[in-house]
Amino acid sequence: MSAATPTVLHGATDVHVHVTVESLLAGPGGSERWRPTVARDHDGRQVSVELGGRPMRSIVRELSRLEVVLEGSRARGVGRLVVSPWVSTLPLTMEPAAAADVCRVQNEALARAVAAHPGEIQAFGSVPMVDGELAAEVLGEAVALGLVGAEVTPSAAGMWLGDPKLEPFFAAADSLGATVFVHPGTHGLGIDVFDEYYLWNAVANPVETAIAGAHLVMAGTFERHPGLRVLLAHGGGVLPGVVGRLERAHAVRPESRARLARSPRWSFGQLHFDTVTHDRALLASLVAAVGASHVLLGSDHPFDMGSDDPVGDVTALGLAPADEEAILRGNAAELFAPRTGQGSGA
Repeated sequence: MSAATPTVLHGATDVHVHVTVESLLAGPGGSERWRPTVARDHDGRQVSVELGGRPMRSIVRELSRLEVVLEGSRARGVGRLVVSPWVSTLPLTMEPAAAADVCRVQNEALARAVAAHPGEIQAFGSVPMVDGELAAEVLGEAVALGLVGAEVTPSAAGMWLGDPKLEPFFAAADSLGATVFVHPGTHGLGIDVFDEYYLWNAVANPVETAIAGAHLVMAGTFERHPGLRVLLAHGGGVLPGVVGRLERAHAVRPESRARLARSPRWSFGQLHFDTVTHDRALLASLVAAVGASHVLLGSDHPFDMGSDDPVGDVTALGLAPADEEAILRGNAAELFAPRTGQGSGA
């Protein structure tokens, strides 16, 4: 089924959509380098995006005008978006107080966007992952604003996500019922070879996501916070392919058991994954491996490495109707629903 038949596909939820709403764009003479600049033609069409004076050629669709983003999504059979910040605008290198200020500005703007599009948009906020206690505080504020959780990168300030210093953040996410959306930081892991052939995006990004997921699992994060909701971008990257190795390491190496009591496979079963794999056979194997209830529709709008037909990627799999419905809509409704009562984080 193709995106040319949106009436059949109406109402799908895309959980991987990046935006920088217009109020967060750089104004004339602006000095905040985290704010993008968007140039438009005389008809208002986006013609270029810059960040810190650098052209961002990987952005090939609308970044900031939500009405345009929604219109394009509807044409592809998507009626609801869960938007998140463009990862390059997250304050990963700032001092904690300054990073928290940027996150609050972003979160308030996203909350206004959600309020302006009821029933069409939900949003992940940003948190200052340079400090676990402060990240927990800002996450609580974001949830109070109506955001569904936070987008985070696999590492910040030299800490990967399983670092004990970030425990306050994950405890807060569990307690609040907030979803943590893990998205690669797009820096090619600092390895020179990824500067060639666009490998930083094609290969390094899914590897970075896998490292983050594995670090959370092996650090015992899900054992300590069994209600924690974590969504991995890009189908979890290469993580599904190394679960057996993690399980073997846990069985034979004491350092792999340092913070994790149960088999890594149990913690792996707590994760959720988007559908952005660019390989329908691989997507089918992901659904088979983790279950349809743990896979959610994603597009990676507005980037060149996003899916042109995210709904078609799912409907082409020939899944049972209930499984297809879950991936297209139901899982998002459940994952982002407010939790009743308190989580188990401590």
